[in-house]
Amino acid sequence: MNKVEVIQNFLRNENLDAAFITTPDNVFYLTGFSSDPHERLLGVMLLKDAEPFILCPLMEVPDVKAAGWKFEAVGHADTDDAWDILVNAVNTRGSAPTSIAVEKSHLTVERLERMNELFPEASFSRIDEQLNNMRVIKDESELVHLRKAAELADYAVEIGCREIAEGKTELEVLMAIEFELKKKGVQKMAFDTMVLSGPKTASPHGTPGDRKIQKGDFILFDLGVVYNGYCSDITRTVAFGEPTEAQREIYETVRRAEQAAIELVRPGVKACELDKVARDVITDAGFGEYFTHRLGHGLGISVHEYPSITGTNEFVLKEGMVFTIEPGIYNPEITGVRIEDDVVVTSDGVEVLTKFPKELQIIQP
Repeated sequence: MNKVEVIQNFLRNENLDAAFITTPDNVFYLTGFSSDPHERLLGVMLLKDAEPFILCPLMEVPDVKAAGWKFEAVGHADTDDAWDILVNAVNTRGSAPTSIAVEKSHLTVERLERMNELFPEASFSRIDEQLNNMRVIKDESELVHLRKAAELADYAVEIGCREIAEGKTELEVLMAIEFELKKKGVQKMAFDTMVLSGPKTASPHGTPGDRKIQKGDFILFDLGVVYNGYCSDITRTVAFGEPTEAQREIYETVRRAEQAAIELVRPGVKACELDKVARDVITDAGFGEYFTHRLGHGLGISVHEYPSITGTNEFVLKEGMVFTIEPGIYNPEITGVRIEDDVVVTSDGVEVLTKFPKELQIIQP
């Protein structure tokens, strides 16, 4: 059963007439078509008892067909009212729907109000959970893409380590990483690449800038690539010159915390148990107050997707899930350290996709 049929069965089981899917990542998941529509309307209309269609900017209709979408692609020009075209396409397929499932986490108030005007008899319900439950388990074809994305992320960190030099700025290292990835055919990063040095490593979401690397710095790389629509996400922290004992202690604590969580991964374990085992290692070492974020997040078409690996999430791990494990300690008086890997839940344990070494790498000046 393909993904469209799964959604149509969901509609029948829930006694819903239609679903309108508008998140670009979910459009890609269902159709194979990747697009950033900006302010233009993009969506897949799935009907309980009629053929689905994709509504997209007119200029992208050929791209939809090239992506392998087997059904109609309905285009709208910039001078058209895309919503009127949506309604007309629905009406040609039967009576107006009276119950429509939408992504409430994505659809804006303005767009929902417009749908209320166009389908005045319709009630609206959520389809977010159904899509999350479909996407959370990766099939083997998806894992092939995720493994390659991880391999390219490993290569990116390798480049970053080679580029470290005294006096070179964070942005210079960052540019070298992305330039070499372009030469490998990487079209885009999964998110803004992070190269942070010295005291800036203590900011979990810091911004690379013109700070010059100095001997004694720790340098944090957080990056990912998109490969055939699937993301990787890796973090490694390395030393430029011999680290102090305090720096080593923080690094080794994070490494042990990450490894403890990885070793616990298997079907049947709860997400909160992973967070707890890593957080306990850090807390027992006296750094609990400096671990200020969740342990990880789902990974796939989106770099951050369902589920969230937190201390309160009772979600039970299942075979085929892919997510990150990324504990950190951020002490502004000493250094920040984060170590992150992408992992797959296997039938009896875990496969770690990102493979760049986690023993402390010391780059000699």
